[in-house]
Amino acid sequence: MILASYPTLWPLLLYVILAIALPIIMLVLSYFLGERHLEDATQEPFESGIKTTDSARMRFSIHFYAIAMFFVIFDLEVVFIVSWAVAAKEVGWVGYIAVFTFILDLLAVLIYLWRIGALDFGPDGKKILKAYHKLKTNKI
Repeated sequence: MILASYPTLWPLLLYVILAIALPIIMLVLSYFLGERHLEDATQEPFESGIKTTDSARMRFSIHFYAIAMFFVIFDLEVVFIVSWAVAAKEVGWVGYIAVFTFILDLLAVLIYLWRIGALDFGPDGKKILKAYHKLKTNKI
């Protein structure tokens, strides 16, 4: 009845049915056709043949999370700028001013992060030289 009033919906309906049916068919077939092993290593996570030595619940440095956040932020920035670039003619000067303001905001945040030291992941070179000279003068 719905398909009779909207004849262009049948490809969408077919796609939805296939998108739901295909994973179900794959799971059912793998359940019946798959092998079953009850060995010691079956329940362990796969580590490319390397025997596990410790728990997977180890702590990462905070710098790892900072880099991940920077990646997500700048990855999302690219999405917005590319979508603006695709529609640059349609949005005109208003869109240009908006994306320019967006880029200036991102630049301000980057400068702020740089100034507070959020991008420093190692010891400062001046601190290393000062410690080296102090160590050198104490030995003499």
